[in-house]
Amino acid sequence: MSVETPFRTQVTVGGMTCNHCVMSVIEEVSEIKGVESVEVELASGLVTVVGSRDVARDEIGAAVATAGFTLSD
Repeated sequence: MSVETPFRTQVTVGGMTCNHCVMSVIEEVSEIKGVESVEVELASGLVTVVGSRDVARDEIGAAVATAGFTLSD
């Protein structure tokens, strides 16, 4: 039996000020192929993406931009 290890990518998103912002980022990033979960810490802007593949920073950045925000790191 093989055990799949999920890939984890962390980025920082600037400009989020409320839970609606958080939900917008989660919604857009969750649409990326292979993404299994997205966690967002509003206070720090830290976004953790867990996927079945290595999700590129550029892909996350594009989804974040669609939500109206930018990567800040």
